[in-house]
Amino acid sequence: MRRVVVTGMGMVSPLSNSVQGTWDKLIAGKSGLRKTAGFDVSDITSKVSGQVVRKEYGFADVSENDVFDPLKYLDEKELKKYDSFIWYAVAATEEAVKDAGLRESGVDFSTIGTVIGSGIGGLDRIYDNAVALHEKGPRRVSPFFITSCLINLAAGLVSIKFGFNGPNMSVVTACASGSHSIGESFNLIRGGYSDIICAGASEGAVCRLGVSGFAAIKSLSTSFNDTPELASRPWDAARDGFVISEGSGILVLEELEHAKKRGAKIYGEVVGYGLSGDAYHITAPHSESKGAILAMEMAMKTAGVSKESVGYINAHGTSTQLGDMVELNAVQRVFGNDSSVTMSSTKSATGHALGAAGAIEAIFCVKAMQDGIVPPTLNLHDAPEGNKVDLVPLVAKEKKLEYAMSNSFGFGGTNASLIFKKF
Repeated sequence: MRRVVVTGMGMVSPLSNSVQGTWDKLIAGKSGLRKTAGFDVSDITSKVSGQVVRKEYGFADVSENDVFDPLKYLDEKELKKYDSFIWYAVAATEEAVKDAGLRESGVDFSTIGTVIGSGIGGLDRIYDNAVALHEKGPRRVSPFFITSCLINLAAGLVSIKFGFNGPNMSVVTACASGSHSIGESFNLIRGGYSDIICAGASEGAVCRLGVSGFAAIKSLSTSFNDTPELASRPWDAARDGFVISEGSGILVLEELEHAKKRGAKIYGEVVGYGLSGDAYHITAPHSESKGAILAMEMAMKTAGVSKESVGYINAHGTSTQLGDMVELNAVQRVFGNDSSVTMSSTKSATGHALGAAGAIEAIFCVKAMQDGIVPPTLNLHDAPEGNKVDLVPLVAKEKKLEYAMSNSFGFGGTNASLIFKKF
């Protein structure tokens, strides 16, 4: 079976506009969560989010290097044609392509595939055009409306701008979209459909409609509107919902021999992929953790590794009352109460980027193995009673890792687990 390695990574996040910038802040315990800017939230119960930092938001606590400038990647006409989730995908792909040295090594871009998912897609453009239709009639609906918001247009525009003619598709599985995109790309390369795929996901749903929608189902944190950096607190007793965020994560996945032949640097290897369905409830996870357990066990089986080998789990860990405990119980059942596995939720720093979360967190797993550092779970002061899993509270810790797992679970009962190996 063909082996699949990671040779490049790119990221746009609420912490920074690059992989290294985000990682440095994450390990230092910095939060990317702030009071929501750019639209009115005065009548919405949750007023905090993890926004990609844009100049017009006027955030005073960020350096110029962390301000996202879409004009570095798209011209003004293009910006008007596409929703922000597409901007972020193009930007993250540009970093990943540069990081992988694809241009310098003379790779034929026409052979490269593009698998970029999203949970929701262009929600802000949907909102704007619905308002225009309601207030001013159909003639005021933008001719770019449809192509600005379709989920597969992130992969579509990336393939056009970079000249990628390989497999081109989008995975849409709610908050598991990024992990499934990587897993399906892993299978495509192993099956010989492509030697290189730019895989990941992107999301830009921090808008008035998106925040209102999640607030309406009482999914969002509302108790920390004045202290946004404290709002995302996975497993902590004071948790009261997730903090919506946005961004993009893209990994260059490559067949091992192809990567070695061109002298690529190799960050890690994708070795395991598990996926399952809860068949239980449209929004709530299975009460007995059935789907999460199946996904993790399948990932270890396809990787051919034992539970003792997995040193770190990047949890789905959204900071919801039910979801956090279901995942923790699943991990305890799979790995055992006496396991030496560590698990943290980086959503405590980035918020929950919905469909993009799994791709961003997959990169964190690769970086954790590379640097031998496990990122912390911020705001975890009061862990669940009886818990024996090391949840890495508050401060990052050094740990040598050979294998790392990333979990993602989504509405509809969709689950995905990925396993990476240090190379």
